Amino acid sequence: MNIAKIIVNQQSSIRIDAVNKLYFDPFNLKDEPHNADIVFVTHEHYDHFSPKDILKAANEKTIFVVPQSMKDVFRKKCDVPIERIYPMVGGQTALIVGVPIQAVSAYNLNKPFHPKKNGWLGYVVTVEDSRVYICGDTDDTPEARSVKCDIVCVPVGGTYTMDAKEAAAFVNTIRPRIAVPVHYGTVVGKPADADIFEKNVMKNIPVCRKLFF
Repeated sequence: MNIAKIIVNQQSSIRIDAVNKLYFDPFNLKDEPHNADIVFVTHEHYDHFSPKDILKAANEKTIFVVPQSMKDVFRKKCDVPIERIYPMVGGQTALIVGVPIQAVSAYNLNKPFHPKKNGWLGYVVTVEDSRVYICGDTDDTPEARSVKCDIVCVPVGGTYTMDAKEAAAFVNTIRPRIAVPVHYGTVVGKPADADIFEKNVMKNIPVCRKLFF
């Protein structure tokens, strides 16, 4: 897959523009495209679960992939038919509108913000023969380290997730073809975090920046 097909809006608001339009944690969308085939939500924090932005991306056929633990709150706040909500748990796989999906547990190791018990997620999607890992808000966990992917969108802003050096060490371990730093520069993290991240990633792993300030 051409890396140009991955667009990062803010923080971890990510879109993949391929045959299927995939949105991850839509947040602060400037327009109302209503073209999503699938909207993925990683967890309940406001900059990841924004009902108004989800509905800007969605249409009457959109499928919503959410953590199992969020199924009821998602239905209540977004008011979409239950049959279009696809709840997942870590380790589960699915095929939705032709897109292979793997759910990966996302949580903190030594911070209180994303407890493992909440069942929150990252997702690996296979698009045009490339496995793209959208990490969600996570630390460098055993589940994250077990992922094999071509492209990783990894949080680098610290405080609630890995910081830039931790994220680089994680990327150096899983060795994707391309690394995209996210989750910095607005709600949390500084633009300079991307510099620190890139400096610490192995030179044979290209870092592709998609956030600009």
